[in-house]
Amino acid sequence: MSQSHQQPALSKCPGCAEPPAAGDLFCGVCGYDLSAVPARPGDRPTMAITVPPAASGSEAVRWPAAAETDSSDVPAPVHRPSDLPGTDSGGRALAEQEQEQGPGAAAGQGAPVGPGPEPVGGPESSAVPVRHDDRAVPGGAEHSGDFALAAPDPRTAEHAAAAAAPAAGGKVCVACRSGRVDPDGYCENCGHAQPRERDHMEQELGSVAAVSDRGLRHHRNEDSFAVSSTALPDGSPAVVAIVCDGVSSASRPDEASAAAANAANESLLESLPRGTHPQQAMHEAIVAASEAVNALAQEPAGAMEHDAHRHQNAPACTLVGAVMAGELLIVGWVGDSRVYWVPEDRSRPTARLTEDDSWAAQMVAAGLMNEAEAYADERAHAITGWLGADAYELEPHTAAFKPDRPGLVVVCTDGLWNYAESAEEMAAAVPADAQEHPLRGAQVLVGHALDGGGHDNVTVALLPFAVRPQGAGSACETV
Repeated sequence: MSQSHQQPALSKCPGCAEPPAAGDLFCGVCGYDLSAVPARPGDRPTMAITVPPAASGSEAVRWPAAAETDSSDVPAPVHRPSDLPGTDSGGRALAEQEQEQGPGAAAGQGAPVGPGPEPVGGPESSAVPVRHDDRAVPGGAEHSGDFALAAPDPRTAEHAAAAAAPAAGGKVCVACRSGRVDPDGYCENCGHAQPRERDHMEQELGSVAAVSDRGLRHHRNEDSFAVSSTALPDGSPAVVAIVCDGVSSASRPDEASAAAANAANESLLESLPRGTHPQQAMHEAIVAASEAVNALAQEPAGAMEHDAHRHQNAPACTLVGAVMAGELLIVGWVGDSRVYWVPEDRSRPTARLTEDDSWAAQMVAAGLMNEAEAYADERAHAITGWLGADAYELEPHTAAFKPDRPGLVVVCTDGLWNYAESAEEMAAAVPADAQEHPLRGAQVLVGHALDGGGHDNVTVALLPFAVRPQGAGSACETV
């Protein structure tokens, strides 16, 4: 049903403030639609309502009492006296002001209900603490003057206790530094989404360190790593670093990389102390990682219905690892993550110790393209080997080296080597003191990738290899 409304007379155009001609429907200056201007309401409910002076001999105006609780059964929010009757900005009932100012003031005789007196600190006001945006003053005499937070109302004991400190063992919001983080990862106080634990990870264990970062473009970190150390049967130390890169086109790549890294690391920690040759132990570790990733695809139907990729391909990832045991350096890999050798003496040659399982590497190996041509192709980073239930026949690659001089082993995903592809470029990106401070060196390398664009997740582990120089020779010799 349509209704017509009489157009109110306007003294000036709402758009340009020019006076319109009588009967005009549009402003002759700016074209403003004068018919769209609504009629002025009879009252102005958003303005402060004042109490008119009581007529002689008539009954004073009485405002209805404010509700003691709202719909959620918590005390009504704080209002200033000029807004609504009930409580003043200090939390005191207006009845208290009536007692202080006398019955005439309460009756509104001769004075409107305006911005009332400033809150007075004392026993009366401190009985109702109010938390403010800048600070909380529970029981204090000061008042910051800022607006009180309307929800949750801190005047109840439950909310006051929650605002004072998060529950034991709970996480504190990184934004407001006071709110409690709910199970969904959001602050209950300010609503800020919390960073996920895997967005940035760092670990340093003796002489090995690793750093992983989500990067600047991905919505989550699909890389994972594991670093550890153990002892060989003769008591000499063995250091392990495993780095995995989840395949983004597969389902749950973050779970795949974590499962593979953990399984490979546990396998090495079990087999090396038994006296298994490190190269054989690396082979077995890759097989164990493959089985762990395959198991992710065997979940009951419907367990991951929310995953859009569940029925397209199984969880998958790549793996690269390094073991320093005795005088040997063992590397193993499946996929396109890499291991680089950077000698302590930068005048010595550097080397890449792995060969990618990728389309570009196959083209170069077959002699169909040179390396520059192959890696310039859009198919360059298509991997030909990975861990996962839908992978081709598993072919773990392992190699053993015996470095003749001290150096640094760099184990990384393509999120790093995309910005330092050649061995020389990687050596230039490694800081000079990385041998003594591997964690700082790993942080610098991750920063190098982020400064380059951070298009992918970035993970790198550094293992300093300390041996006494034994004369000239290649930086690493295959056994």
